[in-house]
Amino acid sequence: GHGLASVPKFIILKNRSASDDWAVYHVGIGNSAHFILNSNSVQSTSSAYWGNFTPTTSLFKVGSDHKLNASGENYVAYVWSEFPGLSAFGRYIGNSNATGPYCHLGFKPKLLVIKRVDDTGSWLVQDSARRPFNDGQHLEVYWNSSAGDQSGADSHDGKEHFGYGFRITGTNGGINGNNNQYVYMAWADTPARHSVGF
Repeated sequence: GHGLASVPKFIILKNRSASDDWAVYHVGIGNSAHFILNSNSVQSTSSAYWGNFTPTTSLFKVGSDHKLNASGENYVAYVWSEFPGLSAFGRYIGNSNATGPYCHLGFKPKLLVIKRVDDTGSWLVQDSARRPFNDGQHLEVYWNSSAGDQSGADSHDGKEHFGYGFRITGTNGGINGNNNQYVYMAWADTPARHSVGF
C-alpha cells in the first residue's frame, strides 16, 4: 500500500540492506520496463521488477529481483502521484529542432527532470535555484553522477520554462534527438492548488 489518493506515476525504490542499484518505475515506460536511477542506461524490460502490475489507487507491486524484493531485507520507496497544479509526469518525442516539443504541465516547474528512454542518457535535473531565468545559463546536475553543477558544452542546454510548462529548445540527443523518446518529471514552482510546495 502506498497511501496516496491517486495512482502513482513515478516510483524510486532502494534496497537498504545491500548495495543494489536504485530501481525506477515511470508511467511513461509502463509496468514491464524499468530504469536504474544511478545509471545512464537505457530502459530495460523485465517482469522481475514490477511484476507487470500497473499501480492502482491503493497498491504498487514488486517482482522477484533482489533490488526490490529479497527475503528479510529492508527497502525504502519514494512514490509520487500526479496532482494538478503541483506535479506532472509524462513523455515526449524529440524532433532535433530548436523549436522542440512543448510539454503542458499546468504550472511553472521549479524542478524538472528528463531521461531518455530509447538509448543511454543521463537523468538531467534543472531547478529554479540553479536557473531562475530563461537567460541561457543552463546549470544542471545528473542523478546518475556524483559531479556538481554542469554547464556549457557538456550540459544538455535547451529547456525554456514557462508559466504552464516547458519547451525543449536544444537539439542535443540527451533531450531532443529526432524521433527519440523521453520521460519527464516536474514539480511546481508556485503550486496552483496546494498550499505546500517546495
